[in-house]
Order: sequence, then structure tokens, then C-alpha cells
Amino acid sequence: MRLAKFTVYRNAQSLIFNMVRGLRRTSSKSSRFKLILKGRSWFFLALGIGAYLLSLPPPEGLTPQAYSVLVMSFVATILFVTEPIPLPAVALLIIVGQVLLLGANSNDVAKSIMSDSVLFIMGSLMLAVAIVKQKLDKRIAFFIVKITGTKTANICVGISVVSGLMASVVGEHTVAAMMLPVAITLIRLTSDDPKQVKQLAAVLLFSIAYGCSVASISTPSGGARNAIMIGFWQEFFYDPSNSTTYKYLVDYVSWVIYCFPIFIVQLMIMSVILQKTFKPEYRSLSRSVVKLRKQLAEQGSMDASDYGTVLIFFLTLVGWILYSDTLGLGTIALLGSITFLVFGLVKWEDINTNVNWGVILLYGSAISLGIQMKDTGAAGWLAGGIVDLLNNIGADGGPSLWLSVSALTAGVTNTMSNGAAVAMLGPVTLKMATVTGESPLLMGYITAISSSFAYLTVVGTPACTIVYSAGYLKPSDFLKVGWKMLIMSTTVLLIFAYFYWPLLGL
Repeated sequence: MRLAKFTVYRNAQSLIFNMVRGLRRTSSKSSRFKLILKGRSWFFLALGIGAYLLSLPPPEGLTPQAYSVLVMSFVATILFVTEPIPLPAVALLIIVGQVLLLGANSNDVAKSIMSDSVLFIMGSLMLAVAIVKQKLDKRIAFFIVKITGTKTANICVGISVVSGLMASVVGEHTVAAMMLPVAITLIRLTSDDPKQVKQLAAVLLFSIAYGCSVASISTPSGGARNAIMIGFWQEFFYDPSNSTTYKYLVDYVSWVIYCFPIFIVQLMIMSVILQKTFKPEYRSLSRSVVKLRKQLAEQGSMDASDYGTVLIFFLTLVGWILYSDTLGLGTIALLGSITFLVFGLVKWEDINTNVNWGVILLYGSAISLGIQMKDTGAAGWLAGGIVDLLNNIGADGGPSLWLSVSALTAGVTNTMSNGAAVAMLGPVTLKMATVTGESPLLMGYITAISSSFAYLTVVGTPACTIVYSAGYLKPSDFLKVGWKMLIMSTTVLLIFAYFYWPLLGL
């Protein structure tokens, strides 16, 4: 009898325990669900705004399809800025929205996503993985020191120059990831206490971030935004059957001729701005260099894989310069990536793991949405409205219009990725060019170049985010030096647009 009572008691106790544990699990899941909903508040708010706007009649002069495209762009901009969901998810929404809201054929949408520009972005990211895989950071640091000497100011200039030259042919996020260990190596070899090297760290890290930013506009391979603008020029203006539109088919060399000198001038002035804003605690890094030399001696000399990496990338660069107008930038980038795989310098597992495939999807969908803005007339309507507004303030053409476009692009690019900024603004500014009688090439260059002026925020560019992740910088440091960089870059761009580009026939 006692045994039976004890058994009943134990069963009841176990039942109560399981009920309490179940309630706790339910409560925990409910809490997690509430946190998820709270984190997605901007997402649901953006969808609500979009639904409300779609319920309104289109403004005068806009077709329902064009109005839907503008609403989609507005909602996408909110999601780009607030990031309540992963950006690749925003890209998927853009794709689905074109089919559901515009009635577009899904095959046509798919075709508009995969262009040579997107293949170029894909190939560049794959090339970057192969380069980083070889761990050449310390060799790069020692190479810089051998050229510049041990004086801190010279090393900072050397880092910005090397970062810039590499970022002119490889994506800035890749160069920042490669060069960050270089700067951290020099910082930590100088002192293990971050407080004692605060100013030194700021100069070194900003030399990387801003060096990448100013250089990323110098060649088509410097950033996805450049490839996007080239794609817009070709999509909007180039007609293979009409020889008069050939000038809108911009190749690698043409871009370099127009933009590379702007990078050089910005780089020189940037070094002065950084040295004046942050004064390093150490004037010489000789002790750090001694330690670096010792570590390299332990690592050994460059082997065949290192030389093979350099050779393949050099040949890819030659291909971009000589054959991009016939083979396409994307095809050449993919050929370089395939060569790395064929010779075993990188494994597919490395590429599959380290390439941000979501970025490729993001840019493809943004380009596709830009094409819809052009085809539906939304870009032309919006461009006309902006031109009317600029007319009212006397900025209807020439330098005043250029400054307005540059300021608009710079403002947008400090709140979202530069590629997304160009994808959103490119169709509008190109239509503004046709409305005002300005050259679409000139307006396109100004838009693409101004998208690199994301100096004010940590999230402005991938390079800024990467150097901030080192833990030596504060968000206020970006504002402290960023406004100076913004004024400098805008001034340099306008000077080149007014004096240099006309000499090239623009």
C-alpha cells in the first residue's frame, strides 16, 4: 500500500515537473519570438508603408507600374538603411516584387539579374578568396617598410598607397581584410596597451579604410558600383546597331583615364588630413620593424604557390585592360578564378565558404530594379521632379547640378552600401542628364565616384566596418576626420569634372 502511494506521489511529482518545464520552454520560446518580432519592427513598418502607398492613386504622369517601382525602391531603401532582415533577403523581395506587383515575367526578371557586371562581381570575390588564402600580410608590411623606412608618417603614407593600388583592382573589402592584419601587426609590435597607441592606430587604420575608398573609383574592378554604372550606361544608351552610341560602351582603359588621376590627388591630400587630425604617439616604428623581420625569417621565403598567385592575378589584370571590351569584365574574372582552382592554389570549399554569395544576389537584384525604373518611366519621372526642384534653386546645369548630384549621392552612400546607392540613384541621375542636356557619361562618373565618399559612418563602406572591428577606433573618430575628407573629395571631383574631363572630350 505504501509502495503504491509512493509510486502515485512520484508520478504526480514527475508530471508537475514536466508541466513546469514545458511552461518554461513555452515561455522561453515566446520570449525569443517576441525578441524576433521586435528586431523585425522596421521590416513590418516598411511593408506597412509600402502597402499604404500602393493603396493610393499614382501621381499625375506616372503609370501604375512606374508608381509600383518607386514604392518598391522606397521600401527597399528603408530596408537597406535599417537592415531589419539580411540584405540578401531584401534582394529576394525585390525579385519577387517585380513578378507580383509589376506582373513581370519571371524569366525576364531572371535574365535582368545575371549580367556581365554581376559575373564580374562574382569573379572578383572569388579572386579575393584565392589571394587572402596565401597569407601575404606580413610580407606586404615588410615590403612597405623597406620602401618607406621606419618613420611613422612615411609608413602611414606607404600603407595608404599600397592599400589604394590594390583596391583599384580588387574590391575594397578584400584589400581592407588583407591590410588590417598588416596594421595590427605594426600596432601590437609597438605596444600591447591600446591607450598608448590610440593616435597611431587611428592613422594606420584610416590609411587603410580611406585609401581603399578613394582608390575604389579608379578602375572598373575597384568596386561593384563601377560595374553597376557601366551596366547602366550600356543598358540605357548603347545600341549595337547604332554606331553613334558606341561612346557609351565604357571599357577598362577609358575608366582608368578618367578616374585614376582623381584617386592620386585624393590620396596625397588624404595623407595630410590624417596626419593633421591624428598625431601618432611614436615618430618611428624601428623596434616594431625589427620584430617583424624576425617573424618573417621564421616564416621562410616565398614559395611556388605565392609566386603563382601573383602571376595569375597579374594576368587577370592584363586581361581586364586588353580584352574587357570584347570578352567582358565578368568572363575574365571568372577565368582567373578557374585558373586558381585548376592549379590547386585555392579549394572550392574555401571559395564556397568565404565568398559572400548574398552580395552577388543583392547587386543583381538592384540592377534589375534599376532596369525596371528605366523601362516603366519611373526614373524619368523622378529625374524630372528633381530637375524642377533644382531649377527653383538655380542648380539646373553645370557645376551647381554636379554638386547637387554629388551631395545627394554622398548623403545616400553614408547610410547604405555604395553599390546599393548607385543601383538606386544611377537610373535617376542618368535620366537627369538627358533632361538637362548634360552628358550621361559625366553624370554617371559623378554618381559612381561620389558613392565612395562614405567617410562619416562605421557602416558607410565595408572597409570602414572592417577597420572598426579591430577595436581601436570609436564612431566619433569617423566624424572627426570624415567631414574633412568629404569636403576634400567633393572639391577634387568638381575640379576634375570642370577642367580635366573636357580635355578628354567629355
